[in-house]
Amino acid sequence: MDVILLERIAKLGQMGETVKVRDGFARNYLLPLGKALRANEANKKRFEAERATLEARNLERKSEAQQVAEKLDGKSFVIVRSAGETGQLYGSVAARDIVETLTENGFNIGRNQVELNTPIKAIGLHKVVLHLHSEVELAIEVNVARSADEAERQAKGESLTSADAIYGVDEDALKPEDFFDPDADLEGEEA
Repeated sequence: MDVILLERIAKLGQMGETVKVRDGFARNYLLPLGKALRANEANKKRFEAERATLEARNLERKSEAQQVAEKLDGKSFVIVRSAGETGQLYGSVAARDIVETLTENGFNIGRNQVELNTPIKAIGLHKVVLHLHSEVELAIEVNVARSADEAERQAKGESLTSADAIYGVDEDALKPEDFFDPDADLEGEEA
């Protein structure tokens, strides 16, 4: 199906372009959300009449998204979750959890604007990409930790999943002799 795009859509085209898309994509996504019109003569005339209004609205949305991006740029958000000693979470952190954390901090971001291909399943610092507008995207840092104290230590660069953090042992100081005696007579012993 041929459609006229009413806004820029990534990997598809710019506003005003007539593009060919699959029928289902047009019927189920582009047309119901008002992102496109069917490409016929009446809609082409309608688009040309409304073009200035659409471009102004798009520019306004883009500037709002850029303002939010400037406020979010360089920020780190802490999410506290239960986890085992190895750092594996007893659940996961999904896009919904990231949106809730951003909302608590005064940012109104939709769940569909968070690009998280797989849920976060381990403690640590994670980069998450936010698509605020079709032309504005940025990465924020999400600090997943077991407590606020651990989050501060992780932010400073300390690893909480190493042997040192878990058992209080310095990994660099460990030697093979610490685990077995190389001079032991193993041939005379029976298992």
